[in-house]
Amino acid sequence: MTDATTRAVVGLGGTGRMGSAMARALHLAGLELVLWNRDPAKAEAIAVELAARVAETPAALAAAADVTLTMLADDDAVAEVYGGGEGLLAGARVGSVLVDMSTVTPGTLGRFEAAARDAGAGLLDAPVSGSTASAASGQLTIMVGGDPADLARARPALEPLATSIFHLGPLGTGAAMKLAVNTLIFGLNEAVAEGLVLAEHAGIDRVAAYQVLAASAAYLGYKKAAFLDPERTPVAFSLDLAEKDLRLITALARSLGLSLPQADTNLAMVRAASTGDRGGTDFSSVAGELRARARGAVTQGASDGGEGSR
Repeated sequence: MTDATTRAVVGLGGTGRMGSAMARALHLAGLELVLWNRDPAKAEAIAVELAARVAETPAALAAAADVTLTMLADDDAVAEVYGGGEGLLAGARVGSVLVDMSTVTPGTLGRFEAAARDAGAGLLDAPVSGSTASAASGQLTIMVGGDPADLARARPALEPLATSIFHLGPLGTGAAMKLAVNTLIFGLNEAVAEGLVLAEHAGIDRVAAYQVLAASAAYLGYKKAAFLDPERTPVAFSLDLAEKDLRLITALARSLGLSLPQADTNLAMVRAASTGDRGGTDFSSVAGELRARARGAVTQGASDGGEGSR
């Protein structure tokens, strides 16, 4: 690691929406950045903006950095980026720390723990809670699993991103906690969608209904535009990613012998809302699915001559 007079070099693997926002926060904190992305053009674009370097491979990224953060799409992406001849573990060096911040299965990173120790490197799972705006402004919540000493070495790269950093236990506990958090978020999302559409169909203006709901639940603050003006609001978290997370949640529940009926319902709704190439829309668009179902029910009722209401 660097000493107190030298800036830490932070590697960042994955420069999608969240990764790019994280890169901006790290740049504002004065950290030297090295970036890598599967699509090099995405890494190069943010590198030009932030005067950062670009690594050609994950191995080169890890070799160049004191702390390497990854924000990747899913378990397969983590396995690919960490393993293999050009993976992060191939470039890890003594004293460095690899930190995966993706939302994945709790056991995914554990398969690389022995290799990291053999290389003299630390390994943490540290998924986040918060939006891209939260990442850019350094207001994420970070949930960490792994050795406390590794966390201490990684803090210079994590603190600029977060208002809260929780150490939860050994490797894998951060990932498990993130799925627990997302269980809550998806339940709230479904509840907001149902409450909003119910109010609309009772004749209440959508904006007015949302204002009343927001007065009762803090979650509604940052999702307001997505629910009220979905067509013109940039996607913050897609249905495809929501489905991936919900599959992880329900699979973890099954492995623990748990029944989570709300999570099962959320998964079914997200899958329904994703049909017809809609998976790239924001996950708040389950409200649109509910509206479409209501229109279909009205149309079916009319075609039945109203018999459905008898």
